[in-house]
Amino acid sequence: MIRFLLRRLLETIPVLLVIVTATFFMLRFVPGGPFTSEKAVTPEVRRNLEAHYGLDKPLFQQYTDYLGSLLRGDFGPSFKYSNRTVNEIIADKLPTSLELGAWSLLVALGLGLPLGVLAAVKRNTWLDYLASSTAMIGICVPTFVLGPLLVLVFGIHLRWFNASGWYEPIDRVLPSLVLGFYYAAYVARLTRGGMLDVLHQDFIRTARAKGASEARVVFKHALRGGLLPVVSFLGPAIAGILTGSFVIETIFQIPGLGREFVNSAFNRDYTLVLGTVILYASLIVVLNLIVDIVQVWLNPKLKFE
Repeated sequence: MIRFLLRRLLETIPVLLVIVTATFFMLRFVPGGPFTSEKAVTPEVRRNLEAHYGLDKPLFQQYTDYLGSLLRGDFGPSFKYSNRTVNEIIADKLPTSLELGAWSLLVALGLGLPLGVLAAVKRNTWLDYLASSTAMIGICVPTFVLGPLLVLVFGIHLRWFNASGWYEPIDRVLPSLVLGFYYAAYVARLTRGGMLDVLHQDFIRTARAKGASEARVVFKHALRGGLLPVVSFLGPAIAGILTGSFVIETIFQIPGLGREFVNSAFNRDYTLVLGTVILYASLIVVLNLIVDIVQVWLNPKLKFE
């Protein structure tokens, strides 16, 4: 395992370098800049601002200087918030996005796993059709449509929840449901497919022939193998939940890193965009690594190779 981990970590270095390089130069080639906002500044003031942030240097030198800062763990100053660094903004906003992601993942697993198991055990019954139809609705309705609909119904008309904000525990309900329901649909379908595949194998017939109860067959013998497709999906799913929070945080006005990333893209805040991209890319790499380890633990046929 140690050799596997070291190899995977070494493989991530060129991947992250490509991501940093592509993001850096794409931002620079986009028309406009951090100081070409609606508030016009004189050419002299702009030159002074560019000199202060090092934007007057040749582009390749800016790139190498930024790589040097990254090696020290410094994402640089924010162009939009003159008195704050990108590290401070990430440290302030990331916990909110992680909390939203954790609640959404709990919704995805809490809804998707029972629906998938129920659909597999009660195959071709009305319970299977109901669970499959619910999953199909979750896949077909995007979050930017479902979010405003739930706000309209439960936030404005029924007044059960606040339409926006992140102040009280009840404010977590609607955003987590919207973001988690989409991935719960995929979890349900993958769980159903994995469980159906396992339930038709010989060792399940043997367990039933020995008199094992249906609950024991499902939860002790079949569930572990049936969850392998879900575990494989969790890496991209968690990454999708984190990046999907960009839309949700904007709809519900949540003060998280996703909303800050959207604003930084509009404001041409180069360093904040780069810092957010690097952070999310690193999280995705770590999550995929954890998923690979869990897969080997669940399936003894797999090896760390």
